[in-house]
Amino acid sequence: MKIVEVRKKATPGSVIRLKYCDTFVSRLLGLMFTREIDIDGGIQLAGKRDSIANTSIHMMFMRYDIAVVWVSEDLVVVDKTLAKKWGLFYSPKHPAMHVLELHPSKLSEFEIGDQLLIHAVN
Repeated sequence: MKIVEVRKKATPGSVIRLKYCDTFVSRLLGLMFTREIDIDGGIQLAGKRDSIANTSIHMMFMRYDIAVVWVSEDLVVVDKTLAKKWGLFYSPKHPAMHVLELHPSKLSEFEIGDQLLIHAVN
């Protein structure tokens, strides 16, 4: 499984390691059926282009809340929310290419307009 590191360009010291999900099945499953999320972990749902529809998520079959950060093709945070377990539908206010699903405590670390750095670890 591919792992990526995500950090804010302005504060490169804080790093989050995420599982990279770019296939239909890995994007469909996401974090469904998992018991918990690591405080410094999560997943990146990678898209092919900026879109609202293609970066919308659901929280069906989720046992816990997550922080969701939507990121554009040029790696700028365009929206964020706290997604509640069993929530039907969440979508960004602006088109995004990537969805970061993180521990809820990470939500406050990201602001709309933040420039991110994302690179593969393996």
